[in-house]
Amino acid sequence: MKANLNLGAKSTIKTKTKKKYKSYEQQKARWGFLYVLPWLIGFIAFFVSPLINSFQYSLSKVEMQEGQVSVAYVGFKNFIEAFTVHTSFNRTLVETVLDMVTNVPLIIVFSLFIAVILNQEFKGRTFARAVFFLPVILASGIIASLESSSLIEAVQAERVGSRFLNALSSFELEKMMLQMGIDESIVVYLTGAVNRIYEIISLSGVQILIFLAGIQSIPSHLYEVAKIEGSTGYETFWKITFPMVSPLILVNTIYTIIDHFASNAMTELIRETAFDNFNFGLSSAMAWVYFTVIGIILVVCSYLISKRVFYYD
Repeated sequence: MKANLNLGAKSTIKTKTKKKYKSYEQQKARWGFLYVLPWLIGFIAFFVSPLINSFQYSLSKVEMQEGQVSVAYVGFKNFIEAFTVHTSFNRTLVETVLDMVTNVPLIIVFSLFIAVILNQEFKGRTFARAVFFLPVILASGIIASLESSSLIEAVQAERVGSRFLNALSSFELEKMMLQMGIDESIVVYLTGAVNRIYEIISLSGVQILIFLAGIQSIPSHLYEVAKIEGSTGYETFWKITFPMVSPLILVNTIYTIIDHFASNAMTELIRETAFDNFNFGLSSAMAWVYFTVIGIILVVCSYLISKRVFYYD
């Protein structure tokens, strides 16, 4: 009887002292949550309140009266006005989405192609990498102007200068081809393609770096085995490089979509409606429609691409 009691007591002690080990997936989930926690705290602290106010303004008529803001509820009138009354909202929104659909795949393909090339060993590789990342630095050329002017003046000067240079280069190219007797429709198409190529190159710097970092992190023994097996460069790319960087395709796609929607004709229209026409209710309604469209596109792209992503453990 005593022996049985002793065995029962020992088993109870072992059960109490036994540690509960979390699975690898649970540990990853916990560390992932801790990683995004600072962003989540910042979002709640600085963005939730403006979002709520913006949505309230989209359902209201906002007016400035004697230094005070008057907010009168009007329901969905601002949304109806944006879609049915405003002359350029629908057109600008459609053009912005179509530009995204065209530019994002081209930027992703171009970035991956250049990253694969820059990963090869050749003379001047460091210089070549710097050249492709240079447009990202030059895009923030307002930094140099900040030494002698305000931020707003620097931004305006940067925009005017870039538009002038693009217009000048396109005009010269168009003029030269017209003098050669090329059909006008072909000239318009070619000049548009040239402008788009410049835009793609100038917007691909960050994506190239991300792809390059991903390619360099691929275990070298995979390439060594493929070489021993007699795989060609084409087969090596599609069976090793492309699957291994597929998670970064998702990352770069999300980044490129957000980067495209961050500054374009649509954001300029929203700004002008609010601060030039002082129609804050209509501007907020436009912003929420724009935000909803972006959210839908991000969710659809994330779902479709994530189903094809390969994760290497």
